[in-house]
Amino acid sequence: MTILIEWLRLIEPLPTTDGERLSFINYSVMVESAISEKFEVKDRIVARRFPLDLIRNIAIIAHIDAGKTTVTERVLYYTGRTYKVGEVHEGTAVMDWMEQEKQRGITITAAATTSYWQNHRINIIDTPGHIDFTAEVERCLRVLDGGVVVFDAVAGVEAQSETVWRQADRYHVPRICFINKMDRPGANFDRTISMIQERLRAVPLPIQLPLGSEDSYQGVIDLVENKAWSFDGSLDSEPLEVAIPESEKAVCTKFRNELIEKLAEHDDQIMAVYLGGSNITTSELKLALRRATLANKGVPILCGSALRNKGIRPLLDAIVNYLPSPLDMPPVRAIDTKLGTEVTRPARDDAPFSALAFKVVSDPFVGRLVYLRVYSGKLKAGAGIFNSTQGKKERIGRLLLMHANHREEITEADTGAIVATLGLKNTFTGDTLCHASQPILLESIRFPEPVLFIAIEPKTRADQDKMGGALQKLTEEDPTFKVEFNEETGQTVISGMGELHLEVIVSRLLSEFKVGAKVGKPRVAYKETITTPARAEGKFIRQSGGHGQYGHVYLELEPLESGSGFQFVNKTKGGIIPKQYILATEVGIKEAMQTGILAGYPVVDIKATLYDGSYHEVDSSDIAFKMAGSIALRKGVAKAKSTLLEPIMKLDVVTPEQFLGDIIADVNSKRGQIESIETHGEMGTIHFFIPLAETFGYTTSLRSLTQGRATHSMEFYHYQALPAELVDQIKATGRR
Repeated sequence: MTILIEWLRLIEPLPTTDGERLSFINYSVMVESAISEKFEVKDRIVARRFPLDLIRNIAIIAHIDAGKTTVTERVLYYTGRTYKVGEVHEGTAVMDWMEQEKQRGITITAAATTSYWQNHRINIIDTPGHIDFTAEVERCLRVLDGGVVVFDAVAGVEAQSETVWRQADRYHVPRICFINKMDRPGANFDRTISMIQERLRAVPLPIQLPLGSEDSYQGVIDLVENKAWSFDGSLDSEPLEVAIPESEKAVCTKFRNELIEKLAEHDDQIMAVYLGGSNITTSELKLALRRATLANKGVPILCGSALRNKGIRPLLDAIVNYLPSPLDMPPVRAIDTKLGTEVTRPARDDAPFSALAFKVVSDPFVGRLVYLRVYSGKLKAGAGIFNSTQGKKERIGRLLLMHANHREEITEADTGAIVATLGLKNTFTGDTLCHASQPILLESIRFPEPVLFIAIEPKTRADQDKMGGALQKLTEEDPTFKVEFNEETGQTVISGMGELHLEVIVSRLLSEFKVGAKVGKPRVAYKETITTPARAEGKFIRQSGGHGQYGHVYLELEPLESGSGFQFVNKTKGGIIPKQYILATEVGIKEAMQTGILAGYPVVDIKATLYDGSYHEVDSSDIAFKMAGSIALRKGVAKAKSTLLEPIMKLDVVTPEQFLGDIIADVNSKRGQIESIETHGEMGTIHFFIPLAETFGYTTSLRSLTQGRATHSMEFYHYQALPAELVDQIKATGRR
């Protein structure tokens, strides 16, 4: 035992404060448990297999500045994972480890870690809150079982709160809510709950009430156990049980009865007890809350102040009590690639291995890291696996448990594990990994298309070589970051989700990858579409001695609904065009769509029907029909009254009421449209729709209008037709 304790000292320094000493004891208990249960101790790692029902895989999600990372830092401290609390505003947060995150005070990339609470293992991913990095939230929610949604008690449900909630809905992720910053002036618990119900269409189940408010906020009243807990704000002090104030007892009774009634609506067991007139015990209430949460029929609501160390321990209890284990989730569905039928993989160690790669990171010290969620079976270091998405065999190198950017090597990953691995050269975000003898395809991950782009040029030939490798690594890491080479201008064009996204990418190129580069101004990613049906002929004929080139097609183009993409239909009959040339025609159409007709922007949302044509037995070729398809597409788009589409953003501005008029006038001058205006106290929230082209530099403009007192957030909403006069302007100049 003494030797093992010394090994643990090597892994993590011996603590000095009382709180830290407690967390060290927790680790000692784990070692003793490992010995008693005959778990293997190897390479300084205590290898303990947690039962699946004691594992929680969760994401911390929220709008920017709601306090996600601050909550996560307290969770890590109270679970003994860290011995010092990092602060976002000081640049010392463990989970915000990137230099860009420390400088800007925001989370940019999702960071994973593992902690322990009440004999449970909690795998946590702290996600970004800015809309430009929404892909990080998307891929994390795809592979995790539960979520903790953090809300600012003053702002309530904000723009990105709605976005991440919709993402969680899409993947059916059970959630609990933590209303943070209850000690701030203007904090309103009841209003935030109303916003959760109205804006998010959720069924809030408050299991706590705040004890005090704003600067008098002390702690929480637990409605499940009918107890009140006070926190003095110091990091290492234990919660103090206090009597529920007489003034709050009637409110507590009302909220507790409402909680039971809401649960009874969705839970037959509680309904039976409720109608029978019997008292519902604490354990029955907890089980009912868990059932409602797992079925996504209700969302437990807690509150606190993470910065003041209030309410974090009850939040950890709620994670353990109400969020799902891998066993609580339905068996993951997949497609058997041999039979083409749907199969499932149960969450068991003895089931065939299956995992999803959800994140790729280029680590400067160890190389290319691929993050995996293991859905079934086991994965051993050095094992051979099959990437069914790419159709290639891979071999696992080292297996790593991640703690932000720190690594702990392990020899085996079990069902339910979230690990990183080295050695996967051909695996990318969204790829399925499985056993070669039983290949399956899991549902991949969908990402939004970029809406903004800039041109970037290397300063020297040496920089050109470095830039190519750096951009490849960045595109592997971030599926919403795209790189293209413009042959007309000879420039490399990079595109992303917004100004901040591209700013961070460029900053990483210059500082992290040491690439010298010239960077252009951001430009909007317009798209082109047609407004009426049209027919066109495409004919490509070349004769230069010997075999020539002959391709001839007729196309009918039709507009589709926004977001439909591209459809190709072959209606030729009687072999008028051989099958091999039909595919070449489609390829030519798609290539022509990439550059469009009006101003070089891609053509979208069209249906192209190949209905006639001809070929030459000697001179026809794939290249000829490819060119014919391209020519027909260009002629057809020109006939079909094409126009440009521009990205429209949803803009939310929170401001003191005195500046409402100035902000509305400013946004109206930028072609913005007001959706709604809300007022609460001395603050107002304005919801706009505004073209992306009009938002460049808006942060500076808003600060100037409001003396720096307003805040705003934006997210992509949809594409809509650009006014005709602006289309002419872009056609004339090639840009706005």
